[in-house]
Amino acid sequence: MTAMNRSDSLLPAGPLLLVALIFAAVLTRLIPHPPNFSPIEAVALFGGAYFAKRSWALIVPLVAMFASDLLLGLLNGGIYWSYFASAGYLLVYACIALSTVLGFGLRGKVSAGRVLGYGLAGSLLFFLVTNFGTWLGSSMYPQNGAGLIAAYVAGIPFFQWTVASTLFYSALLFGGFELLRRGNPALRAQTA
Repeated sequence: MTAMNRSDSLLPAGPLLLVALIFAAVLTRLIPHPPNFSPIEAVALFGGAYFAKRSWALIVPLVAMFASDLLLGLLNGGIYWSYFASAGYLLVYACIALSTVLGFGLRGKVSAGRVLGYGLAGSLLFFLVTNFGTWLGSSMYPQNGAGLIAAYVAGIPFFQWTVASTLFYSALLFGGFELLRRGNPALRAQTA
């Protein structure tokens, strides 16, 4: 009887690298940043594009986001904990899942232009869904067409940061991973 090779029991390097990149990006939420300047959409698209197993593509960004939310709750307490009880919390996570599914369209077809287009689409999706949720789930806006428009108009200043952060983190994740793949042929295939 031979001893099991330790590396046979672990995940291959590719999936671990993807997990590490996603967690590293999401943990940047802990440093000071402008409102809505977050890696959320970029990590979802990145996971959707590169994890071979769709379940991993969905689970890893959601778990990374949840871990960073817990850390933010521990660091900031008070109002941040109330976020977990809100419908907005669920909508953000729904957007992560939807953007991951959107990222499936990048599988095997990653290019700068496509990442830019998908990043803009993911940012728009996030803007539309979360501002709709803000309108629907709060008393800040009247529950009519004018209130919905007011909610979207109020979200415009935050939208610029969503777009900027999605493009910034997409460039870091997709570009950085491409550089790593050039230096390591084992990473060239789809990864998990």
